[in-house]
Amino acid sequence: MPLSSHDTVKRMVTGLLTARGHEPDLLLQHLIAIQLAYSYVPEIAVEVLSSVLGVTRSRIRACVDFYAFLHARPRGDYDVLFSDNITDRMAGSEALRQQLTKRLGVRLDQTRGDGRVTVSLTSCTGMCDQGPAMLVNGLAVTALTPKRIERIGELVEAGVPLEHWPAKFFVVEDHIHRAGDLLSNAEKMSAGLQRFLDLGPQAALGELEASVLRGRGGAGFTTALKWRICRDSPGDERFVVCNADEGEPGTFKDRVLLARYPDLVFKGMTLCAGIIGARKGYLYLRGEYRHMLPRLEWVLSRRREQGLLGWDICGQPGFDFDIEIHLGAGAYVCGEESALIESLEGKRGVVRKRPPYPVVSGFQGRPTVVNNVETFLAAARIVEWGGHWFRGEGTQQSAGSKILSVSGDVARPGIYEYPFGTPVSRVLEDCGGTGAQAVQVSGAAGVTLAPSEFSRTLSFEDLPTSGSFMVLGPDRDLMDMTRNFARFFAHESCGFCTPCRVGNRLLEALVEKVAAGKASAYDLEEMRQIGNLMRQASYCGLGTTAANHVRDILDKFPDTFQRRLRPGSDFTPAFDLDAALAAARAITGRNDAGAHLEEA
Repeated sequence: MPLSSHDTVKRMVTGLLTARGHEPDLLLQHLIAIQLAYSYVPEIAVEVLSSVLGVTRSRIRACVDFYAFLHARPRGDYDVLFSDNITDRMAGSEALRQQLTKRLGVRLDQTRGDGRVTVSLTSCTGMCDQGPAMLVNGLAVTALTPKRIERIGELVEAGVPLEHWPAKFFVVEDHIHRAGDLLSNAEKMSAGLQRFLDLGPQAALGELEASVLRGRGGAGFTTALKWRICRDSPGDERFVVCNADEGEPGTFKDRVLLARYPDLVFKGMTLCAGIIGARKGYLYLRGEYRHMLPRLEWVLSRRREQGLLGWDICGQPGFDFDIEIHLGAGAYVCGEESALIESLEGKRGVVRKRPPYPVVSGFQGRPTVVNNVETFLAAARIVEWGGHWFRGEGTQQSAGSKILSVSGDVARPGIYEYPFGTPVSRVLEDCGGTGAQAVQVSGAAGVTLAPSEFSRTLSFEDLPTSGSFMVLGPDRDLMDMTRNFARFFAHESCGFCTPCRVGNRLLEALVEKVAAGKASAYDLEEMRQIGNLMRQASYCGLGTTAANHVRDILDKFPDTFQRRLRPGSDFTPAFDLDAALAAARAITGRNDAGAHLEEA
C-alpha cells in the first residue's frame, strides 16, 4: 500500500475511534467498519487500533482470522457471497453461482486480477424463504434467477455502485403466513411501558413466572428464573443482551420479528432491565442482517425521543436504560450465549468455561441476561396481557406458542406461529409440504424426521426447536443435505475442544468418502462412534449436536449410505498415500516400481 494510502487509512481509523470510542470492547465493531471501507483490514489499521485501544496486534489478527466476514487480504470491489444453505442449494443456488463466476471470469474464492470482484460461499444468509440469496458487500440480494444473475454480472462489469442497482434486488419480504397470539392483533401490541409501570418490577416478574415462559432459542430455560437469578446476583451493574445471531441454517424468524415488531422486542429488553436493574442493553445483530441496521437505529432513536429509552424513562426517576446495536461478523458459534458475550467484548467468539454462567458473570464479568428475539417479544406481550393469557394455549410443559421458519420443498415458505403441541403433519399441511420425504426440525443441529414421525408434536417434551423447519420432498437425495451439514459444522467449529474440532473434520471426511462410493460398513460404524464421542465429550451445544444428522440418516434412512458402499470391501482407506508421494517422485526423478507403494 503506498504511503498516501497508509495516511488515508490512519485518518479513517482515527476518525472512527474518535466517533465511536476507544473501549477495547468495540474492537470488532471497528474492524467491521474498516472491512466495509477497504474490503479487508490493512496492517496499518491493525497498528492504529492496537496503539489506541491497548489491544495486542496478535489479538486483533486473531479476530480477523476468526470471523468469516473479516479478511487480512483485499477482496474485490464487489464481494459476493452465495448462501450455501441446503435450502438455497435445493432452489438452484449452485447453478446460479457457476453462471455468475463464468460470466465474470472469476474462480470461487479468488479475487479477479483487476480487483473488481470476489465470489465465495457463506453458510446461510437467513433468507431461506426467498432464496436463492446472496450478499453483495454485506447487503442481501434475494430471489435470484438466471435473468437476475445476468443483470448483476452486467452491473458488476460496468462498476455500477450498489446504491444504483435496481431496488427490487434488495427487497426482503416478511412472509408471515400464520399468526397466533404473539403475532396477531397488531393494534393491541402496545409498545409503551405503562402496564409495566402500573405493575412494578416485582409484579411484572410474577406475571412472567405465572406464564412459565421458556427461552425460545431451543434450550428452553425458564425465563423468569433466569431474570430472577440475574437480579439477585451480587454486583451493582447488570446487562441485558438480545441474541439476534440466528445462525442456525433454515432459521429466519428473528429477522422477521425485528423487521415487523422491533418496538415489542425493545420493549421486552426494557422490561427485563427494569426487573433486574440494568442500565445498558445490547442487540447483537448477525452480520448477514446488516441491511436492517439503519431502521433499527431509527426505532431506537424514536423510542428515546418518546421517553421509552434513556434517562428517567416515562418520567420515573432512576429508571435509566438504553440499547446499543453490535454487529456480528459471520460466526455460527456466536449464537451460543457465552461465545456471543466474548464477541460482544470484541474478542473471538470462543465458548467460555462454565460455571460461572452469564446470569452471574457475563458481559464484562457482570450479571447478564441473554435471551433471543422471540423470547423478549413474548415477555413484552406477557407483561401487557398477563401470564394466564399466555398459558391459554400450549401444553403442560410448553406454554404458549412457537414461531417457525418454514422453508424447502413447500408451496408457501415463510413464518408460521403455532401453539405448542401442534403436530408436524399440521405444519406440512398448512405450508404445502405434504408428501415430504423428511423434515429437518431445529436446523442442522436438530433432528431429521421420517414420515412415520410426522405425528410428533412441537414442544419441549417432544420436539424442542429453535424455529427452523426445513422440508425435503420425495425426490431429494438426503446425501446432499448430509454433506452440506457436515461441511457446515467442520467450518463453524470454534476449535475450543478437541472432540468438536477433530470430530467434525473426521465426520466430513467420512461423509465425503461415502458420497464418493469408497466407503465400507466399517466406515459407517466409525461415523456412529465418532458421533457418540462428540455428543458425550464436546464442551458446548455445537459439538454435542453436530453429528445428529449423521446418526439420524444412519438410523432412519440407512439406504442413503448403504447403496453407496463399495461392493465387496471391508475397509478402504480414504487417503491415497501413493498419490500423495507423487510430488516426492517428481523431485527425485523416480517413477520405478519401488517408488510406488502399490507396486512395491
